[in-house]
Amino acid sequence: MPVPFETLIPYGIIVAMFGISGAGMSKIRNWQNGGKRQRRGIDQWDRVLMDRDRRLTGDLRGQAHNPTAPPGYELNNPWRVRALLEGICEPEANYSAPARETNVVEGMGVRTGTR
Repeated sequence: MPVPFETLIPYGIIVAMFGISGAGMSKIRNWQNGGKRQRRGIDQWDRVLMDRDRRLTGDLRGQAHNPTAPPGYELNNPWRVRALLEGICEPEANYSAPARETNVVEGMGVRTGTR
């Protein structure tokens, strides 16, 4: 029993749409990676270097050929610890622990300390 050709048209449309969407996703990923293939097996070290490259060049996959950092890179730190600590701690306060004096009680072997 022959199959009417009208039933094959929707299947052709479905296959064509899957192909078009797959090719479009491939093109978008290629464009996002700067024309390079997608990275696989990225660990934490690779992520740190990719973030550094993004801060240096403005592109996640870009690499700079200049051995010196551009002006303003020293202020482009992803770790905001210093600003956080400056907001919490007073700059004139000294947080170092004072030297500890210990005295040995004779005959007991017990140390008493003052701070």
